[in-house]
Amino acid sequence: MKSPPSRSAAHRALLSGLVLLVVLAVADTGLWWFATGRLETELAAWQAQRRAAGWAVTAGQPERTGWPLTAAIQVTDVALAGGDADLPGGFAWRATRLELSVALLRPRLLNVRVAGDQRLRFAEVPEFGFTAERFEVAIPLDPGVPARSADLAAVGLHATPPAGPCDIGTLAVHVDTRPAAAQGENGVILTASAEAIGLPPLPGDRPWPFGPRIASVSLDAALTGPLPGAPDLATRAAAWRDGGGTLVLRRLALGWGPLGLSGSATMALDEHMQPMGAATVRLVGYDATLDALVAAGAMAPRAAVAAKGVLTILARTPEGGGSPRVELPVTLQDRTLTAGRFPLLRLPQWVWQ
Repeated sequence: MKSPPSRSAAHRALLSGLVLLVVLAVADTGLWWFATGRLETELAAWQAQRRAAGWAVTAGQPERTGWPLTAAIQVTDVALAGGDADLPGGFAWRATRLELSVALLRPRLLNVRVAGDQRLRFAEVPEFGFTAERFEVAIPLDPGVPARSADLAAVGLHATPPAGPCDIGTLAVHVDTRPAAAQGENGVILTASAEAIGLPPLPGDRPWPFGPRIASVSLDAALTGPLPGAPDLATRAAAWRDGGGTLVLRRLALGWGPLGLSGSATMALDEHMQPMGAATVRLVGYDATLDALVAAGAMAPRAAVAAKGVLTILARTPEGGGSPRVELPVTLQDRTLTAGRFPLLRLPQWVWQ
């Protein structure tokens, strides 16, 4: 029969456990201090790079936080403006508070959280404010390699643009950039989806034809290379066209009231630097959609009857049943948008600046 461990042995075990906890705490604190310092250094380097590229960047003094499991720094009054060479009219963004963090057990994933009020201006769109219950960007990191992809997740977005207040229940965006893409290879990949979209009011308090809320919208697109680095947008676009660049919309889906729309398209620039391309559009619920357009005063009743007749001829019922679907080829050439063989509208000339 074993004798119970002595009191001194228990004390030694307890002391050893306490020493181990202290060592782990000291090691964790040292790692946290090193990681937060690295975040501060990388943020300062990024700010210097942006300023050297002609951007205006301001931010408050970083504050370290997140111990013991996360290395994080919080920065207040963040502002970024510039990009006129890439986007006519430029880009400007401001935020009340920004947090950069990495989990100590996952140091190769940078999380960027934005809290409080934000303000945004891009191109010719006037500045507007917005808030979100959650607004986060996740950026995978590889040592010595510039970040090339990011994932945005937002919940409870509420914006106040000049047109009126609008909101988005959930928003998810993934961007993957490959600057060294050769001809025919994907240079930029973009996937995005949004649900529960509340639209701003129309002028004169007119109703939206399909209701004030869009149930869902999603897209999957790719911009093929090469992606030139010319100093101005027009030269860059011309070089992209001459290199065989295309915009491939692999999938677009929209659910809005009675309208169900999906499709795919391939776009490019013609010899006059105007958009051209071909698409396939699939429609579900066209009957109720046309009725809604008539009820909203956006379409004459006689035109709706004629459209219903044509679409009914083109419609097909899926195998196994379901709502009839219409599939239409759509082309854009010489600034004229055509569905089937019927011209729909002529687009204004795009002027590159």
